[in-house]
Amino acid sequence: MRTLDDLDVEGKRVLVRVDFNVPLDEDRHITDDARIRAALPTLRELREKGASGLVLLAHLGRPKGRDATFSLRPAAERLSELLGVEVQLAPDLDSVPDGEVVMVENVRFFGGETKNDPELAKRYAALADAYVNDAFGAAHRAHASTEGVAHLLPSAAGRLLEREVETLTGLLEDPKRPLVAVVGGAKVTDKIGVLEAFLEQADTVLIGGAMGFPFFKAQGHSVGASLCEEEGVEPASKLLGNDKLELPTDLVAGREFNADTEVRELSEVDVPDGWMGLDIGAGTAERYMAAIAAAGTVFWNGPMGAFELEPFAAGTKAVAEAMASTDATTVVGGGDSAAALAAFGLADRVDHLSTGGGASLELVEGRELPGVVALS
Repeated sequence: MRTLDDLDVEGKRVLVRVDFNVPLDEDRHITDDARIRAALPTLRELREKGASGLVLLAHLGRPKGRDATFSLRPAAERLSELLGVEVQLAPDLDSVPDGEVVMVENVRFFGGETKNDPELAKRYAALADAYVNDAFGAAHRAHASTEGVAHLLPSAAGRLLEREVETLTGLLEDPKRPLVAVVGGAKVTDKIGVLEAFLEQADTVLIGGAMGFPFFKAQGHSVGASLCEEEGVEPASKLLGNDKLELPTDLVAGREFNADTEVRELSEVDVPDGWMGLDIGAGTAERYMAAIAAAGTVFWNGPMGAFELEPFAAGTKAVAEAMASTDATTVVGGGDSAAALAAFGLADRVDHLSTGGGASLELVEGRELPGVVALS
């Protein structure tokens, strides 16, 4: 993969694909600017190496056509503050001004972006002399701004994309042992490839969250009213014979999915009728923390329960605190796990916090990412 070390940018205008798909509140204020901060090293390095100007491409949400609620203006304003230079926002590709740093409005306002339209890629390429992709969170999509334009200009990976690929591929290729994977979330089918990869390469795979219930159902346990993906029962049953796989042995259940519901601690994994399992139990949390503490490398993706509800946050918090305090190399695969670390104030206590949930999982599975292949 070509990197900034392979790209001459002095005196050139550089097109940079960044990932500024940031969360906004109802007043359109950014609630977490981590992705904008993550792009700063690449943007600063390009300017230090003499680039005559930067033109930034990014997306926000999934708008259907041009929609002001999906404007990148909040991101442009925040980047101006962080970078210390005015970031102009161009409303479309025909009105991109000269300037030190210019951001084009949401690329998903343009009809051919997600279809990787070659004509749109040409319009992007006409804006600059070189291209840098630093949007790891969008690298698993073959879109005009992530894949198509990379073939039309001298191109390279930015520092964020480079670090993400090196860290996540190295996770399975040459980890410090023992390698422990903590996999949670809602659906087995969404992460079957990740589970299979880790059951082959890791020493231990710890399961949490609602994705545990298809495993329990396959074992003949009652799941009550718990979220249980029926399509996940069969693939879960095929993984049960692997001795690397560890499941919860106790749970915390609630009558309803809210913070004020009646709560019951279960000493086993059979969930009574009318109840839903919403967190791993204290015994399981202690066992998982011990496995993380003894690990050489830990990968975590997916919460252990409904951590956004205070009565059911303990399991996820226990994993987060174990990740923060272990001497192991710690890698967190973005998404809800990153949100949990932020909620518990531990985001800066892990070695690598991925900016791309879906992209990180596909890379760990061993799948090729179009935005990365295009830079090879």
